[in-house]
Amino acid sequence: MTIDEERNAIRKELESLRASGTHRRELSLHACKRLFFDLGIRPSSAAVRDLTQTGSASDIPKDIDYFWERIRDASRVRVGAGVIPQSLEDKAGELLGALFEYAMAEARQTLDDERQQVAQSLDQGKSALQEAEIRREAALEAWQRSEARADAALARVRELESQLSASAALGLSSNEALQGTVARLETEKLRLEERLEAEQATNASLRERIDALHQELRQSTEHYADQIKDAIAEAERRVKPMLVELDSLRSMASTYQTGIRDASRKEFDFIQQLSAAKGRGDRLEAQVRELSDEIDALTGELTAARERGALSPELESLIRSWAKGGRFDDSDLATLGTALDAHVDVPAHCPKCEDGEPELAIAGNGFELVCPECDHSSGVKRSRLEAVTRFLASTRTDSPDLTA
Repeated sequence: MTIDEERNAIRKELESLRASGTHRRELSLHACKRLFFDLGIRPSSAAVRDLTQTGSASDIPKDIDYFWERIRDASRVRVGAGVIPQSLEDKAGELLGALFEYAMAEARQTLDDERQQVAQSLDQGKSALQEAEIRREAALEAWQRSEARADAALARVRELESQLSASAALGLSSNEALQGTVARLETEKLRLEERLEAEQATNASLRERIDALHQELRQSTEHYADQIKDAIAEAERRVKPMLVELDSLRSMASTYQTGIRDASRKEFDFIQQLSAAKGRGDRLEAQVRELSDEIDALTGELTAARERGALSPELESLIRSWAKGGRFDDSDLATLGTALDAHVDVPAHCPKCEDGEPELAIAGNGFELVCPECDHSSGVKRSRLEAVTRFLASTRTDSPDLTA
């Protein structure tokens, strides 16, 4: 019975026990007993859970520990009280249990090896037997063909004999011809009889050949069996040094894999350190950019404050209102120059289209305020104040600019 069939039988037993109301621990103990004693498998949580289909992840390990405790109790050797200490008795029982498990494992491994060797020998013997069977069937077919030819010859003899009898009854008028025909038929009959004897001799030789082939088949089988035994012995002799070499190669491979794992771990640590350093660098770079933007803004405010000078807010408001109202004439703008440029703001909307946002540009040595939507422009003026004043006018100014 295979292991799968044994497992199915164990499941059926557990189902019948569960149907009869057996406790979960008893089901687990029964599964452990069948796995360990019948299948030679060390009970595990997964295997017991697969068979019982009940119990939690914490209950099944407790049941398995209880099973091993019972095994240890059963395997302990009891000697008369007062002769051997209790701890020594317990250790001796555990040692006997461990020896029993080791002996079972070694016996199972030896049985598997012998089964494999016997299976290989049987496969080789079966192949040789099949080859001999093929040769025997070929000889048998040849013998059957010879028998068929002999039967055909006998049928021909019978046919000729019937023809001879018919010819004898035909009449006396063709006696000479009949005699000649009889003589010819007699000759043919003799010839066919000779052929029949030859075919029978051939059949006899074929039977002898078949017997010889059977004898050869038996000898070949015995010879192949001897060769199989010799090959098994030779293979065992060659495999032993190979196993020693394989163990050394496995130890070398284990050392190499350990080195690879150490290198991979170091590489991973280095990558993590590099990633952390890059993150800190990115954060510091972002902080530097923020500080640089703050410094630029403060520098711009400081420059604007220095350009405004010490004018009061009321005077700045008056200058802006006069610039928007167009109350500065050409002479006033020429006199003021760029002294009040720091106190003049660029208008937010164009007075022509009311949708565009004017842009102030420096053209050569002057200033020009232009609307990008309607192309309304102040022209190139000597100062920012003059450019804003001319831009806010309802029509384009005709006053001379710096490009004239």
